[in-house]
Amino acid sequence: MSRHPRNHLAAPALALLCSVFLVACEQPSRLEQLREDGTLRVMTRNTPTTYYQGRHGDTGLEYELSKRFADSLNLELEMITSPTLDDLYHQLVRERGPHIAAAGLTANPNRAGQVQFSEPYLQVTPQVIYRRGERQPRGLEDLYDKRITVLKGSALADQLRELQAEHPQLVFEESDTLETVDLLRLVNDGEIDFTVVYSNELLVNQAFYPALHVGFDLGPAQPMAWALAGGEDESLLQEVNRFFDSIREDGTLDQLLERFYGHADVLDYVGARAFARHMQQRLPRFEQLFRQSADQHGMDWRLLAAMAYQESLWDPDARSPTGVRGLMMLTLPTAKFVGVTNRVDPAQSIAGGARYLVWVRDQLSTDIPEPDRTWFALAAYNVGLGHLDDARILTRNNGRDPDRWIDVKDHLPLLSKKQWYSQTRYGYARGGEPVNYVQNIRRYYEILTWVTQPQGETPQMPDGKYHAPGILEQLPQGI
Repeated sequence: MSRHPRNHLAAPALALLCSVFLVACEQPSRLEQLREDGTLRVMTRNTPTTYYQGRHGDTGLEYELSKRFADSLNLELEMITSPTLDDLYHQLVRERGPHIAAAGLTANPNRAGQVQFSEPYLQVTPQVIYRRGERQPRGLEDLYDKRITVLKGSALADQLRELQAEHPQLVFEESDTLETVDLLRLVNDGEIDFTVVYSNELLVNQAFYPALHVGFDLGPAQPMAWALAGGEDESLLQEVNRFFDSIREDGTLDQLLERFYGHADVLDYVGARAFARHMQQRLPRFEQLFRQSADQHGMDWRLLAAMAYQESLWDPDARSPTGVRGLMMLTLPTAKFVGVTNRVDPAQSIAGGARYLVWVRDQLSTDIPEPDRTWFALAAYNVGLGHLDDARILTRNNGRDPDRWIDVKDHLPLLSKKQWYSQTRYGYARGGEPVNYVQNIRRYYEILTWVTQPQGETPQMPDGKYHAPGILEQLPQGI
């Protein structure tokens, strides 16, 4: 009999324990697992400040950041949208859930035990929003017993709950069926008294809701950051932080912030006086080119000129922060598609814009009659064929005629409301923008038609001789 029987029994157990320990030590980190998967899964929200499908494909600040991070790791990017903030956090901590939540989140201390937050990439201020014309709120006491709605699960809702401890008369509702754009619309339309949003969200949307105004800041600026699942493994978090350090140092982050927040998203709608002045000072230089391209594509040159004015105010050197350029503000992919090699060449830009509009119009159903088909083509030129199809489906489902602009234009703005765009194939869109786009072009077109009528339609002008439209002192009534 052995003198130390316990040692003989302990040896296999010890070996097993060591092997388990070694296997555990050899488990790949989150970053290593991500590299093995080959795909970065990012959960986000379908909003104008985060991720949506624009006129030329996927866009939004969070999408652009996520795409660059995925590219930095040589990974494919998969964007996943979440219907609510609570669902987003729930999905993030699930087994095999998304790797990152990039959704316009602030580093909420109430979520700190659940998730890890990256270094901030933007500072945003919580602001109380009210409708112009109403009494401006200047402090929490002015919010007592008012109709206030905020996003359920948001850091703003948590902030209001904490304030209720000292201000019990501060009452508010939380909604998980609305998005920020819906809340702003409700205030703009007077359906609720106040909402609380972050400053970047108001900046992006205020042009579409002109009655909105900031009452007061609810607190100091908050850091916006990405969220990752909690735990001791910080390998992916460290990689994210290195990424943000890198794009901050090389200026990429500043460029993206300028692109999405540093400019008005659409052109200002100038008055008839400015339009008349530009007809006198700018249009004569390009009228012959408009006529030539329009004749080639079977269009009215004045419609093409009206489009160009809406796009660039007839400035051949126009350039937006998003990279579109020239009289017709063509993107690089669109320019390549229509054979334009120099976007700031007025002749190429006008011809390319005409070609692209005709191509878009040719994609539409021949059941759509004119002039509605042209208005549909203009809307699709602005917002994309997919979103236009979504609006037509909503129109048909609501018992209206999907082949009539007067009916579809009432449904395009629904694409910015969660209760509607959640039913569509292509999701969120600034549906009010193509409506304004078409309305403005029609207005400019009508003015051009009216003021050029006295001169008739002279078919050709000698080279270098540009016909100046007959600008009269008195424009049509109502213009």
